[in-house]
Amino acid sequence: MKSNLLKIPKIILLFFGVVFISAQQKMKIPSDAVFYMEINGKQLDKKLNWEKLTPFMKELTENKNGKASWNDFAKTGIKYDATQFHYATINDSVKSYTTYFVIDNKAKFQEFINSSKKEGLEISKKSKYSYVNFSDEMSVAWNGNRAALSIISYSKPNKDNIFGDDDYAVDSTSVMEDEAYAMVDSAYVDAPFNYKYEIDQLKENIKYLKDNIKDNKKSIAQTKKDIRYLKKHKQYPGDREAIDDKEYGASEEAYTEEEENYSEEDIAYEKEYQKELDSIQRENFKMVKILSVKKFDEFFNSNLEIEVPKEMIAFRDAKSDVFVYTDYGKILNEGIYGKLMNMNDFGGLFMKMYNSNSSYNLYFDNDKVRLVNNYQHKDAKIQKGISDIYNGKVNEKLAALINDENIGYYSMNLNGSKYFDLMYGFVQDAGDMEYQKEMQLIMETMKIILDEEAISKIAPGNGIFVLNELKNKTVKYTEYIYDEDSYDEKEVEKTKEIAVPNFTFAFATENEGYWNRVFNLLITNKNLKKKFTKNGDVYAFKNEKSNDVIDNMYFTVKDGIVYMTTSIENLTPKNQTIASKNWAKESSQYAMSGRLDMQKLITGLDNELKTGSDVKTINAIKKNIGELHFKTEAKGESIQTEMNYKIKNSSENSLMYFFDLFEEIYKINEAEKKPVIM
Repeated sequence: MKSNLLKIPKIILLFFGVVFISAQQKMKIPSDAVFYMEINGKQLDKKLNWEKLTPFMKELTENKNGKASWNDFAKTGIKYDATQFHYATINDSVKSYTTYFVIDNKAKFQEFINSSKKEGLEISKKSKYSYVNFSDEMSVAWNGNRAALSIISYSKPNKDNIFGDDDYAVDSTSVMEDEAYAMVDSAYVDAPFNYKYEIDQLKENIKYLKDNIKDNKKSIAQTKKDIRYLKKHKQYPGDREAIDDKEYGASEEAYTEEEENYSEEDIAYEKEYQKELDSIQRENFKMVKILSVKKFDEFFNSNLEIEVPKEMIAFRDAKSDVFVYTDYGKILNEGIYGKLMNMNDFGGLFMKMYNSNSSYNLYFDNDKVRLVNNYQHKDAKIQKGISDIYNGKVNEKLAALINDENIGYYSMNLNGSKYFDLMYGFVQDAGDMEYQKEMQLIMETMKIILDEEAISKIAPGNGIFVLNELKNKTVKYTEYIYDEDSYDEKEVEKTKEIAVPNFTFAFATENEGYWNRVFNLLITNKNLKKKFTKNGDVYAFKNEKSNDVIDNMYFTVKDGIVYMTTSIENLTPKNQTIASKNWAKESSQYAMSGRLDMQKLITGLDNELKTGSDVKTINAIKKNIGELHFKTEAKGESIQTEMNYKIKNSSENSLMYFFDLFEEIYKINEAEKKPVIM
């Protein structure tokens, strides 16, 4: 008895310990999530100017009566300086997007919900939270200090579908059906006109069009009129637009199902069809609601703290404004996309190639937007193969082509000899690929036959593309105009201005003799020598077609560099300023790097972009658009790319820059809609 009494405190302690542990359980982000995002509200809230945003957002949310759904978007009850968590999952039947955020004013948030939801939608209450459905797919739940938003798209799995559980195979029945249709089509040419058959076909068209009755209302009405005409005249009208409603037999408005003389079977089919559609929608909505409530229960029964799998946040920077993780391997290799891959003979190879993930840290600095991406393949051997490619030798000679006048450039310093090893790694153990053994044998044979070292000397992997400028060129083109009465087409010759790129592509080589032999072939081959000439060490190509984009191309090899350019002037290096020297230095330091002056690019495309009312919008973009820089290198166990977008207007920071630009374009478009007051 005494021993039993001693056990009671232990049992009580164990019981409360279990309860305590359960109460402290965190909300875990699913490990199969294909997308995860954190929004650093503490930093972003300081960068948002609500005095600017609220009036503009009120204008965007105005309804037909001129009333906004909410008055102050800075005071919705949401705690903007708290972290928000987002994630998405995908499978055959369910696609979901979930968001968790903090509430600092429950009453204000409830007001915001009431103003945003549709009239008639009631708020449901559960023991730990309330929730409401905004639509068939979106719902929101909340308690005193937390809220969750769920967007779920559901479609019932269909085993008969090629994307269902059964393996896809072309059966004999489908082949026989295709052959039968082909026989009917071939015989139909010589068969007499059968108006009854035509009526049946048109009725089938109506059933098809009713799948999207809103978009096809006019087509359905016209098809019904054709049925009436065929019943009366036993042929189609020669000119449908010239036949009035009386000739058709009834006006479109007065026409009813009874006048169409639909059979009882037709009417029963339509009723059953609509009933089935309604049933599917109700079933899908019920399933979405069940899944949403399950998500809400899971969250509000936890301690409301979020636990994220370590692999998702391996590259997260706590100082970034937004962090995003995407699992491309799961997106492409699972669910409907995975089944599509499995249908392909080389699906195993593609699935292995894309079996990777990427992490993004986004920063809204005062003068620029900065995005840092870390790419990582899930197979450590393949990741090492990719990193080996990105550890190439540096060639500084190519950097001499960079100068301030360039619109942009794309530079790379890669190890070309490692490409073959990477491709061999993809082919090895690529799942159930049909030709896997054959591909492996081919790759091994090529490795034996080909001299990788010799190939790498032809093009080691150092190259640069420089877009120097865009020039305007007048070209002729033919436009075909159709006569509405006779349906005859007329050819009309017109002219237009197009943008022609002036560029240089250059790459390093350790085998100049090989490329000289290639270029010598251009002037000695009987089919090519008419278009190519040689002047000293430079080979020139002249395009005889004046309407093509490229008129001239020049080729040469000197000092271990192969040049291909549209202008011979580009072969002479220009003076570099401090800025262009820094760009040149960067292009020599990183595996890949580049720059694009987007303002110069749009200016060069002016004649092609400006059409009618778009002129003001293009000018606004041209005035505000910035400059893009990027650099890529192998860093640790990933390939890291940093992109910087420098802003050019007077916005207080790069986050408000996008709002300011969007507002300016929005106002231009709204002004175009309003009538001009004289």
